[in-house]
Amino acid sequence: MRDLGYFGHFLHLHAGGRSGKQRMLERILREGGTISQRELQDTVPISSAAVSEVLAKLEFEGLITRTRSESDKRQLDVTLTENGQAEAKVCAEKHAKFEAEALSVLTEDEKGQLLGMLDLLMEHWQDIEEKDRAVEK
Repeated sequence: MRDLGYFGHFLHLHAGGRSGKQRMLERILREGGTISQRELQDTVPISSAAVSEVLAKLEFEGLITRTRSESDKRQLDVTLTENGQAEAKVCAEKHAKFEAEALSVLTEDEKGQLLGMLDLLMEHWQDIEEKDRAVEK
């Protein structure tokens, strides 16, 4: 089997990691510019403390605001500022360009097959992680 670590390293280095500031900005943009912090937490593979840290940095940079949810005062809503929307759009464009270039060697059919296999692997790896967490408890 080839070195799978290279693939992870390449994607992390060239596509901005799995859950950094760029990914969170893109996720908020896809949700129309506002998402609850809980929803955001549920969609990224990092701890709630790490999400809070990234959001604090984004807030400090003036890219997001966090306010109490009108529907549930226990929750925080994360909203892109005008600068945040502009930055998120730039991130999304860079991400799309990277994906197109990185996968340009494959036909559309091959891309579909690859995505299907990666989805299958991801589900299986998530099952392994869940089993490992259950054993640790």
